Amino acid sequence: MSFCTAINCMDGRVQIPVIDFLKKRFNVKFVDVISEPGPNKILCEKANLTLINSILDRVKISVEKHQSVGLAITGHFDCAGNPTNFEKQREHIFESIKLLRQHYAEIPIIGLWVDENWKVHELPDLTVEHAK
Repeated sequence: MSFCTAINCMDGRVQIPVIDFLKKRFNVKFVDVISEPGPNKILCEKANLTLINSILDRVKISVEKHQSVGLAITGHFDCAGNPTNFEKQREHIFESIKLLRQHYAEIPIIGLWVDENWKVHELPDLTVEHAK
């Protein structure tokens, strides 16, 4: 069995598009989904350490028990948990990727944006440039 991991918003509108995208992107059969409202904001702001540790614990299970081959952090249009524009959410995604790479440098970590048509876009990896 092959798995990847999605840290995704709880919003039901984005679940299937993200799962379908990740199955193809990582060539896997299953996607472990860790859902929270506005997870990119949660990981970026680092304000709720209990919630961040909960997310990281769930990622650990996916990586260690299911041998997840990739990890995605998602932001989306019209997010109730992170009600801001694409540019700000993109910053949140990049900061989230940096945090996740501190814990899981050995697997690919990508950022996804789900637009107003519920189409999934992989964001270019700007985390190195973004850190400057």
